[in-house]
Amino acid sequence: MLACIGYIVPEYYRFPGLCSPSQGLAFTDIPNGLKGAAAVPLAGWLQIVTFAQDEILGDYGYGAFGLPFGKKIDDPEKKKKSLTAELNNGRLAMMAIIGMFYQDGLTGSAWGDWANYADSPLRAFEEELGVQAPVGFWDPVGYTRDGNMETFKRRRETEIKHGRVAMYATMGYIVPEYFKWPGYLSPSLGLKFDDVPNGLAAIAKVPGNGWAQIVAFAGYYELFVYKYNGTPGDYGWKAISSADAETKKRKLSAELANGRLAMMAIIGMFFQDGLTGSAWGDWANYTDSPLRAFENETGVQPPVGFWDPLGLSTSGNQSDYKRRREVELKHGRVAMFATIGYILPEYWRFPGYLSKFLDIKFADVPNGLSAFSKVPALGWLQIVGFAGIVELNVYNEEVNGEPGNYGSGFLGLRSVGVMNSGIADPEVRKKKLNAELANGRLAMMAIIGMFFQDGLTGSAWGDWANYTDSPLR
Repeated sequence: MLACIGYIVPEYYRFPGLCSPSQGLAFTDIPNGLKGAAAVPLAGWLQIVTFAQDEILGDYGYGAFGLPFGKKIDDPEKKKKSLTAELNNGRLAMMAIIGMFYQDGLTGSAWGDWANYADSPLRAFEEELGVQAPVGFWDPVGYTRDGNMETFKRRRETEIKHGRVAMYATMGYIVPEYFKWPGYLSPSLGLKFDDVPNGLAAIAKVPGNGWAQIVAFAGYYELFVYKYNGTPGDYGWKAISSADAETKKRKLSAELANGRLAMMAIIGMFFQDGLTGSAWGDWANYTDSPLRAFENETGVQPPVGFWDPLGLSTSGNQSDYKRRREVELKHGRVAMFATIGYILPEYWRFPGYLSKFLDIKFADVPNGLSAFSKVPALGWLQIVGFAGIVELNVYNEEVNGEPGNYGSGFLGLRSVGVMNSGIADPEVRKKKLNAELANGRLAMMAIIGMFFQDGLTGSAWGDWANYTDSPLR
């Protein structure tokens, strides 16, 4: 904090008189910032080091600003608040002074700006063609860090050419959807322009002589028209560009921006064409996608839709997908029961005994993770046995290969009468299973959170104050 103040104050105020009378060195002769380090006499540095090592500065019984005078702070709460504020300000100041050192070292001035950083290898390009607002000069890969102007201009020239090709290619994707040349592309082959499909499929239709013409045309332009003369994009076409330097730069900058957009556009067109088999194909045409098999399955719900960030379904295996959805449904059901089991005992317990033999009442069993040690061994056997019965006799046979559909009715129970009929309407059944999946996913997150807070605080509904073992306390 003192160092930051020491950077700021000398910009507005200096002590009058001499810093070193023996050397005739006035305070106004000492520059601000890093340069001041070389101007301070040796005796001055000795005074600074001696002052910093004085033992009284280590005595925190002093008053405001830690100075050896003034009234100290007796109130412990006020002292803690003041020290906390000082810590926060000190942390900010440590970041600030490092920033000041960097800008001073780079620009040669304590308050220097980018314009003063004359030695930057990037300064050579900040006014060049293609450097446009709002991004400005942008080189995330660091191609221009060597500061070589000739290399920079050659890359910019290449970018302009690629942009022009991409703009033509983009137009070539769009126009044939609305207009095709009349007549023949190849009379000898009986190939009409109408016979050539749009997009990537056209590559296989163009005759060999056609490809030779394309290559020859591109070569002619490269050798005689786009002949690089050291100025990117300037081929002497003043009618199309301009004889005025600023106007020409503005037009070339606009062309570069459009070319960059076109390069992104044509790559996107290639991808959608390759995936859907059509230049203007949409997702519905991408029939070979391994994910298409699952987009209408149970659990695929708005607004996310089908979501598989880990790529577990990329194999397209329907059996594996349904098995995973089945497991997710079961886990969700267990998690919903577990969440209810965490909440309910906080407000209500079964009356009587859990184990008459061991004299354990339901009221004696704590809520949450602590209950594990209280449940008798026979109780655990009953739990495992119940889960096994449900797995083998209820969740044992899917109907129509639908995950979660076991032909049972309300709450998945198999009973008599109407409860055994299940949900006949497939749309209603899917809607209910989707709702159950959504609730189950929420419950899985909820029960994990409950486990963590219980394990950390020692209470099913514990708060931070109970987490006494935290190394952060």
